[in-house]
Amino acid sequence: MDRKAEIVNATLELASEYGLAAVSMNQIAEKLGITKPALYKHFASREEIIKSMYSFLRGQAKQSLSVTEINYDMLSKEIPLEKILTQMVESYRNLCTNPNMFKFYKIIMSQRTVDTAAAEIMVMETKAMIDATKKLFYALQVKHIADFYDADAAAVSFAMAVHSIIDFECDLKQLEKETKDAGSAGRENMMQNFIKEFCRIYEFKAKGAKEI
Repeated sequence: MDRKAEIVNATLELASEYGLAAVSMNQIAEKLGITKPALYKHFASREEIIKSMYSFLRGQAKQSLSVTEINYDMLSKEIPLEKILTQMVESYRNLCTNPNMFKFYKIIMSQRTVDTAAAEIMVMETKAMIDATKKLFYALQVKHIADFYDADAAAVSFAMAVHSIIDFECDLKQLEKETKDAGSAGRENMMQNFIKEFCRIYEFKAKGAKEI
């Protein structure tokens, strides 16, 4: 593991223990057993380390899960819209719930109202998902797999709904773990039902008519 990766992992451990706002450059240097000037050779500030944590851990998670970019050329009307969107969502869900990424997201979400760097990361993540969804929706529209009146608006609605459902699932899972209460019946179907309804509205139909 290179030094930058060691710094990122050390910062994640400290943030998990003390909270992101409490982590300082001094603490990070002490945990690694290096001097503060040596730390500054790799990162100019604490904020730079936090932003690097996001890209480093995301890349690491994608590699471990063998996540690849969507090949738009492979999209076809022979593949149901529901299957395409389900695969996209499952890939994103797996990325978000990767152990280190999940730990990082929990820290960031708890600190975003008091830490600018954390808020910036949440904005970056949300924008990245919206942009990826827009690209997919443009391709689905061109290939007559989906029929959107406004692909941009549909992409924002879809991305934000998926974000919210994943957050809700994670909260329920945490409650179950802490209270031993398995009262989350139907959680597994929430995302599936949302995707089904979304497809019912937007799946391309030969005459261009939508069922409302």
